[in-house]
Amino acid sequence: MTPTIAPRVRNLVLLLVAATGLLLAGAAPASAHAALTGSDPQQGVVVDKAPTQVSLTFSEKVATSGDSLRVLDPKGKRVDTAEPSNVSGTTYSVGLHSGLPDGTYTVTYQVVSEDSHPVAGAYTFSIGAPSKTTVSVSGQTAGGGLVGWLYGFGRYVSYAGFIVLVGGAAFVLACWQRGSGVRAVQRLVVSGWLALTAATLLLLLLRGSYTSTGKLGDVFDLSLLGQVLQTKTGASLVSRLLLLAAAALFIAVLFGAYDKREDEEKRDLTFGLAIGGTVVAAGIAASWAMAEHASTGLQTEIAMPVDVVHLLAVAAWLGGLATLLVALYRSETPIERAAVQRFSRLAFGSVLALVATGIYQSWRQLGSWSAFTETTYGQLLFVKIGLVVLLVGIAWISRRWTARLGDATATAKAPAAAEEREKEHVTASAAAGDAKRAAQLARQRAAVDAARQKRKRDADPDRFGLRRSVLAEAGVAVVLLAVTTVLTQTEPGRTEQEAKAATSSSSSSSSSTSSSGALTLDMPFDTGGEDGKGLVRIDLDPARVGANEMHVYVERPNGRAFDVPEVKVSFTLEAKDIGPLPVVPDHITTGHWTAAGVQLPMAGDWKIAVTVRTSDIDQTTVSKNAQIG
Repeated sequence: MTPTIAPRVRNLVLLLVAATGLLLAGAAPASAHAALTGSDPQQGVVVDKAPTQVSLTFSEKVATSGDSLRVLDPKGKRVDTAEPSNVSGTTYSVGLHSGLPDGTYTVTYQVVSEDSHPVAGAYTFSIGAPSKTTVSVSGQTAGGGLVGWLYGFGRYVSYAGFIVLVGGAAFVLACWQRGSGVRAVQRLVVSGWLALTAATLLLLLLRGSYTSTGKLGDVFDLSLLGQVLQTKTGASLVSRLLLLAAAALFIAVLFGAYDKREDEEKRDLTFGLAIGGTVVAAGIAASWAMAEHASTGLQTEIAMPVDVVHLLAVAAWLGGLATLLVALYRSETPIERAAVQRFSRLAFGSVLALVATGIYQSWRQLGSWSAFTETTYGQLLFVKIGLVVLLVGIAWISRRWTARLGDATATAKAPAAAEEREKEHVTASAAAGDAKRAAQLARQRAAVDAARQKRKRDADPDRFGLRRSVLAEAGVAVVLLAVTTVLTQTEPGRTEQEAKAATSSSSSSSSSTSSSGALTLDMPFDTGGEDGKGLVRIDLDPARVGANEMHVYVERPNGRAFDVPEVKVSFTLEAKDIGPLPVVPDHITTGHWTAAGVQLPMAGDWKIAVTVRTSDIDQTTVSKNAQIG
């Protein structure tokens, strides 16, 4: 590398490392991939009677442990009785001690979503009347702090190691088989294996603390490590380590016996290495797919294979790019134009695979166009798409330089001639008895010849242009990898929007309750007959467990009272298989019915159905769900 280029390269590398660090720093704590969509008792509610349990509903299934769901009294003492249990679907509950006194209680939760990310939060409710509490719930986070940063850094290094390992090996086998004997290429691929292995071990040790206490001192807690090994993420990390052992054997053959084989033997060995390497690489890629975004949500049976193909395409493109960069800058053996052209075709195929799999993944994780702009995941995806487009543009420039590239066969022959001359000189000097002087002259001449050949290589404008464009590609790829790592730790847009919608629905249901606790529901109806359209309104007071007073109002479309022949109401708690509990209200006046002492035995999401009959043969039933208690 010429003196004028070296500082630029160093400055570019430092800038890219700084940008990567900023991106990773912004990634912690990891965004929750499962969101709390409902609770019983609800946030901030005041209940007359102490509940027997607390239930939380999430946007997806979560993993819990003994301390995942805690309920604390106003003094900070735990009042829950057991480990959380899965009530139904995505709802989890924990029992409470009996005879709880009045006051404000704090509910804290820390669980792990299906795609391996920790989720934490807290809220309060009161019994009887609100009170002062010594429990602080501000700043409740999961996956944050130093442990969270280290975990995010480990994820980045593991992705980078995988890309360099798989992409470098693919470059040697498919594009430049002479590269198996190049020391710089060997060091690059081995460094990828070491980085991926070390990062996987780090993630395995950090996992227990990352999803629970967040304390650095708990990294070597064997009990936490044992719990991690029983989880989906722990199994994927252990599987990755086992596959890396097979990858070590692959590397040993590729950079050991492979280069020493004859051409015919090398062809057979190439085929075997290609098959075995593809299987190992796909297995390592699957260790991500089986534990992260692809393993949960829609169409997991399609999403996981697509994710594996996506990761392999990324590795073939960016890892091959890193190997080409090393070959252009560090290899004493000039890389042939044919090898660069073969990589260009490989990269083009990888880009096509990335586009196809990326479109599917984007649809699956976003679900709507609005999620592109309204969610963090969509905004990061925009950045990623922009970087990919930039990378493809620079790659197009590299292809132009490749088309003009010479094979530099004369350059390749020059070192050999210089080496022969040097051997003759050393022999002559040794014969003269001056061995020490001969060795010194040999080193000096070797350095001079190496510098001369490097100047000749750098003087080739086409090769120099290719080196610069490949270096620019590598710089964009480093930032792209950082954005991708942050993206894998960000809540998918589809999940975020669904959680917001569920929370909004819950808030709307809560807002329909007046300060006295009354619940109001409006349900349009159409019995299909003449004069069969209208609106039925249900008022339930206080909309809590126990006795309630119910009023039913029926109106015409113009808002006037509507005296229909019959109105019946029923209550059903489907989650507990309770009901329907029928209620026949008494007619009070035009369009108004009422019933006192409507008993609802427990809190939950009740289905309230109203049957309206407008003639002897025309009737319909309309319903809405409402949170009671």
